[in-house]
Amino acid sequence: MRDRGMIEGLTFEAAPEAVTRPLVSLIVPVLNEQDAVIPFVQAIDGMVQSQWPVLEDRPRLEIIFVDDGSTDATAAVLRGLCAGDKRVKLIQLSRNFGKEAALSAGLKASRGDAVVPMDVDLQDPPELLRPMIDRWQSGVQVVNARRCDRSSDTMFKRSSAQLFYKAINSLADHPIAEDVGDFRLFDRAAVDALNQMTEHSRFNKGLFSWIGFRTETLDYVRPQRAVGDTKWKFSKLLALAVDGIVASTTFPLRIWTILGSVISLLAFGYAGFLVIRTVLFGVDTPGYASLMAAVLMLGGLNLLSLGLMGEYIGRIAKQVRGRPLYIVADKVGF
Repeated sequence: MRDRGMIEGLTFEAAPEAVTRPLVSLIVPVLNEQDAVIPFVQAIDGMVQSQWPVLEDRPRLEIIFVDDGSTDATAAVLRGLCAGDKRVKLIQLSRNFGKEAALSAGLKASRGDAVVPMDVDLQDPPELLRPMIDRWQSGVQVVNARRCDRSSDTMFKRSSAQLFYKAINSLADHPIAEDVGDFRLFDRAAVDALNQMTEHSRFNKGLFSWIGFRTETLDYVRPQRAVGDTKWKFSKLLALAVDGIVASTTFPLRIWTILGSVISLLAFGYAGFLVIRTVLFGVDTPGYASLMAAVLMLGGLNLLSLGLMGEYIGRIAKQVRGRPLYIVADKVGF
């Protein structure tokens, strides 16, 4: 029933209040995924129709694919999708900048009231979007999706991931959520905070933890990859792990301050012992083995500490150069 109102003695019927459906942005970084993008969009369509059977209840969607320098027909397939579906948008980067940069490009371009990064391989189940959005609409600003069962991963990947989380959370100033990847929902306020971050050596999981906001977690079983092969090689995973530790804490630098202090105290104590022994018992012939052990140990520690400082200094150099995190070659659908 319409409300009635009066302006200077005139009576009128007010129009019903307009109801705006929320806009949800899906951020999908892709690299050589020409066979996966169409099944992904089809899976999203099927999820929307099954989870929100009433059209008026459905959130509006924009699906932002970020092509991170693909060399196959991924860009051509995405351009075709953009031409036939206004929800689909394409950001094409000028070359491969890495998933962290591609994800940042998608976050920057998103317009949604809520934003959800997802993998195109459907290991991030579209069916989880409905409970994530429901939590968000109840007032939660960040909804994490935690992998409670990683049996689909190899033994090496599971063990290395467990080791990484234990290492980084024992060192990081702000621990990251274990077994939570990029698949999570962000409120617009959280996305705006992330877009203010200027780090060049990007570790998004650390940034997601650092911004805070009201957070809840949903558990899910991670399925097998639906199409294609993973693009994460061991060297890339190792580089990401180093970036994560270096970006999350300066504690490794402090270790060498502590270790140097301890070694200095031991050295002064040993020097005092040698002076006293020489005064009391005279000079004896120094042992070659003990001398070489001390030299090699201290030399190794010096090289290790220099290498660690080099990791931080290298990232400082990248930051000081001021180059952009990524370069957009083209945008379609915006």
